[in-house]
Amino acid sequence: MSVAADERGDDIVDVAVGVLIDERGRFLLTSRPAGKVYAGWWEFPGGKLERGETVEAALARELHEELGIDVVDVRPWHVTRVDYAHARVRLHFCKVLGWNGAIAMREGQAMAWQSLPVNVAPVLPGTLPVLGWFAAERGFVGPTCVAAEGAATLKR
Repeated sequence: MSVAADERGDDIVDVAVGVLIDERGRFLLTSRPAGKVYAGWWEFPGGKLERGETVEAALARELHEELGIDVVDVRPWHVTRVDYAHARVRLHFCKVLGWNGAIAMREGQAMAWQSLPVNVAPVLPGTLPVLGWFAAERGFVGPTCVAAEGAATLKR
């Protein structure tokens, strides 16, 4: 796992995150599987970088493990930091515009192709900035989550 320290000396976990976009412009959200922190919350798929691993390599590995696909078109997009109660993470968001294979939920998670506003909830706080970036890119005006609890804050 790739862990760095921030300016305060706190550990930060680097995470590669895939924003899969289909031919209709929809993006894929998956729920966190049972047994994991924040099970049932919706997020973009991905996972922690292993020591010495690039973001692109980690994303390819994670998407193969979680979704059974092989990525062929990955474009780094945005990087942001989120402080959860259990961890500080630096999220490396990449647009995934091409992949081989049929998407299969290999970890018991649910999936939903979404557009703005998203209609699944609750959505992890680390996912919310992406919805804002999509809104800005696409000229979308209005709430990015339909459900009031979609923008819920974590109380754990």
